[in-house]
Amino acid sequence: MHYLAKNQVARELEAISRLLDHHPAILDLVFRDLVKYQRTDTGRQGMTAEQVLRCAILKQYRELTYQELAFHLEDSLAFRSFARMKMGQYPSGSALQENIKAIAAETWEAVNRVLLEQAAQQKVEQGRVVRLDATVVETHIHHPTDSTLLLDGIRVITRYAPGRQGA
Repeated sequence: MHYLAKNQVARELEAISRLLDHHPAILDLVFRDLVKYQRTDTGRQGMTAEQVLRCAILKQYRELTYQELAFHLEDSLAFRSFARMKMGQYPSGSALQENIKAIAAETWEAVNRVLLEQAAQQKVEQGRVVRLDATVVETHIHHPTDSTLLLDGIRVITRYAPGRQGA
């Protein structure tokens, strides 16, 4: 894989690409998730498991929205090359979202294990510390009604009322 631009991002993408090419079994894991949701009612061929995995990596690596990812896949030769997109293949943001979200959490865990094993063998990383994204947590929150919103508003306003002790 050769990128025209040899900037820092392109070099990092090349390194990631070599790592993925070294572990083709990862694609089987992703493929199994994708065929669960395969649609037969459309005329498009769709994205390959490799393209979906690589697009998911690009999205996370560059902290992009699905719409931004779609733009960069259309605009950037380095991104297109990394994602192994064919000429004329420009997935929309919604197509990217549908495919990337089909990858199960268990699959991501298995991919992570494979990559951590290689990193440990090469003495690059031991995998003792993990960063998690836990932005959504289930909790018991009452459904907002007009009366509860009004009560919450009054409670907050009185908290900051002048002359009130402890304010």
